Amino acid sequence: MPKSLPRAFPSSFLWLASLVALMVQSVLSSSYSSSSSSSSSTYQRSVAGGKRPGFTERTLVLLDVNTRSPIRVLNDNFLSVQLDPSIIKDGWLDFLSSKRLVTLARGLSPAFLRFGGKRTDFLQFNNQKNLAKFRGPGPDYYLKNYEDDIVRSDVALDEQKGCKLANHPDIMLELQREKAATTQLVLLKEQMSNIYSNITITARSLDKLYNFANCAGLHLILGLNALHRNPDNSWNTSSTLSLLKYGAGKKYNISWELGNEPNAYRSMVGRAVNSTQLAQDYVKLRTLLQSVRYYHRAHLYGPNAGRPRKNAVLLLDGFMKNAGSAVDAVTWQHYYMDGRVNKVEDFLKTRLLDTLTEQITKVTEVVNTHTPGKKVWLGGLGPAWAAGFSNLSDTYAAGFLWVNALGLSAVQGVDVVLRHSFFDYGYTHLVDQNFNPLPDYWFSLVFKRLVGPRVLAVRVAGLQRKPQPGRVIRDKLRIYAHCTSYYNHNYVRGSITIYIINLHRSRKKIKLAGTLRNNTVHQYLLQPYGPDGLRAKYVQLNGEKLLMVDNETFPEFKPKTLRAGRTIAMPPMTIGFYVIKNINAYACRR
Repeated sequence: MPKSLPRAFPSSFLWLASLVALMVQSVLSSSYSSSSSSSSSTYQRSVAGGKRPGFTERTLVLLDVNTRSPIRVLNDNFLSVQLDPSIIKDGWLDFLSSKRLVTLARGLSPAFLRFGGKRTDFLQFNNQKNLAKFRGPGPDYYLKNYEDDIVRSDVALDEQKGCKLANHPDIMLELQREKAATTQLVLLKEQMSNIYSNITITARSLDKLYNFANCAGLHLILGLNALHRNPDNSWNTSSTLSLLKYGAGKKYNISWELGNEPNAYRSMVGRAVNSTQLAQDYVKLRTLLQSVRYYHRAHLYGPNAGRPRKNAVLLLDGFMKNAGSAVDAVTWQHYYMDGRVNKVEDFLKTRLLDTLTEQITKVTEVVNTHTPGKKVWLGGLGPAWAAGFSNLSDTYAAGFLWVNALGLSAVQGVDVVLRHSFFDYGYTHLVDQNFNPLPDYWFSLVFKRLVGPRVLAVRVAGLQRKPQPGRVIRDKLRIYAHCTSYYNHNYVRGSITIYIINLHRSRKKIKLAGTLRNNTVHQYLLQPYGPDGLRAKYVQLNGEKLLMVDNETFPEFKPKTLRAGRTIAMPPMTIGFYVIKNINAYACRR
């Protein structure tokens, strides 16, 4: 659980007056006893006790925000995305020029696009435009026609100037989905067995990848193979040097990283790379970048350690001691679940949501020991390990983990969070293989449009019955606050965005107090759409189902206006964003 972040509030008198008035009102209107507490943490315990009907409707949470100064200022690209190198193997790389896919990616800009994952350490660069196409399963005539279509598409794209975009025929996409489905079984088998085959990234592949990132307004971070090693176990730079020279010749603006989860190399390939050797490899890569004139100021991120358990923490500690100054930000990864998850309720466990807090604390302690102030990134974050779970990690229910992870990371100062994955095989992505946005995409898009990089301290007081002796109260109402995004021209500077996660099975009422009272509020309430409940793959915003209008047009996000002084009513198990308009918050004016 995040540590309390004390802040002085200029509206303390108003806060106290509001709280006293509300308590008196509660005593007069019911016989229930109540207790109140306040803190500046990101969320406050607030659980209704007792069994009397109607009590939860009287339960109120009093909310205020420190508008004088931010507690954190994050990267403008705070919410960013990742693509796994497996898209080269299963063929989806050839479809990154799709207008719809580019439109969806552009909706999340500005952002980083990390090209990396488990298969980063099996990539080999080949400076050729067209190697023989990978021939997956199926009849030769089918593959021949399919590959001819890809070649014709490439020729057509080459003739375009600027962004190279395509409208792929439905039959072509259908053939690709068939091919990918079979290839992805092979990929999943590799991942489960920890036995991976090499992947060749050609000059043509890099062109397509960079075209996608550039057209979508994303900054590409390219992962390099750290397991390409010499007999003495030093890093072999031949493939990397060839790639750098090609990218420089094309003037591709790329940042770099080396390897993926190096703490797991022994289990993956039977060869360990210790922290000292990894540090030497990063120093060598930094020197290599400086030797290529176009990349002499390029950014380098790493070491992409796994979840900070014992081995990963030891590796990170040794790496930071020997090469902390070589990287521009320290990266690590976190995945919430493994294959034992099989029900929606697992996504609602507050104990699971809080694991990220503990992991962030471990990483920041190591980083600050060696390089105080160095930026920390979550270089890979997903709801589940491996490919995720069908009808679970790709549904509305997974959004609780995702939005809460964004809130916790922001409050604890994680500068960038890279979501695994934007578009991929499995069930942890933001966009499915029909190029349709999944619930976590819509959460991400609303977040991007409404939430800015300045994080504000939240102050909460809950009126509730005293818990039964021995009962553990978990935090099921989570509240975060930021300055509203400066990129959103519908709101003037000084506006505040609050986002709330209600994990309770009952409605919760939230009263704005102090500096927030007497201001008009715009509500963006996201709920599951359809009969599947939390397993829904569609989302409604203020009662309207969210669907793309066409390949280049997003639906209109219409807020619901709440008049000044009105109580916010959060339905059970929902996520809502609330913009406090024209509050002229000092922390948000600069």
